Amino acid sequence: MYAVIKTGGRQAKVQEGDVLQVERMRVAGDVTFESVLIAGDDGTVITDRDALATMPVKGKVLGEIRGKKVDVFHYRNKSGYRKSAGHRQTYTTVEITEIPGAPKKKAAAKKKAAAKPAGEKKAAAKKADKPATAKKPAAEKPTAKKPAAKKETTKGEDE
Repeated sequence: MYAVIKTGGRQAKVQEGDVLQVERMRVAGDVTFESVLIAGDDGTVITDRDALATMPVKGKVLGEIRGKKVDVFHYRNKSGYRKSAGHRQTYTTVEITEIPGAPKKKAAAKKKAAAKPAGEKKAAAKKADKPATAKKPAAEKPTAKKPAAKKETTKGEDE
C-alpha cells in the first residue's frame, strides 16, 4: 500500500519502510502525518477526504541532517555594493512505519522440500540443460521492389 502525504510544503509518495527527508520537524520519537492526499492498494485508489482523515500515516524520527550550503551574493555594478550570506537547510529523517489499511506483513511459512537422492538431482539438471524445441529455419526475406522511373517533362508541357 502507498500513500501521498504533504509535509513541509512538499508532497511525497511513501510506502511502509521508506526513509525520507522532510523539512525540519521539532519532534522526537514518533510522528503522525495527518494530511494524507491519496492512498492506494492493489489498483484501488482512495481519494475521499473523509476516509483519508481517518487513516493518518505514522513514522519514526531517525535524526536530523543539514543540507548543502547555499551561497547568496548580492552585487550592484559601479556602486561598490556587495553583500554575502549563506544558508543551510536542516532536514529531519523519517522512516514510515505504518499506513492504516495496509495489510500487515505475515511471516512466510517455510515449506520443507523432500530430499531427493543425489543421482536424481543430476539427471534432472541434465534434462533442463537440453533445449526443448529445435530451431526453425529462417524465413526468406521478400525482395525489395524497385521504385518507378520518373517521368521526364519539359518546362512548357504541363502548362
